[in-house]
Amino acid sequence: MNNIWIYIFIMFAVSYAIRVLPLLFLRKPITNRFIKSFLYYVPYVTLAVMSFPAVLETTQSPVSGAIALAVAIFAAWKGMAIFPVAVISCVTIFITELFLV
Repeated sequence: MNNIWIYIFIMFAVSYAIRVLPLLFLRKPITNRFIKSFLYYVPYVTLAVMSFPAVLETTQSPVSGAIALAVAIFAAWKGMAIFPVAVISCVTIFITELFLV
């Protein structure tokens, strides 16, 4: 039970350091184009990395998840809003799992 406080402190220190260290060391605005573009895409990449495995693993079959992902990408590429894309994905998973499983 005593180790849990050590774990909590380590998690606190790492989380705090990640947020505070850039504030301490980066006083001037970032002018490097590469670093600015890298920082611009970090939230999108993080969201994709967290979402992609969940899309494939939460369905009964990874095949239905992959098909729904492909349909969602195509619908979003055609300019549909997020709610219709989500509905189309859900319907695709339902139909795919109805016939595949």
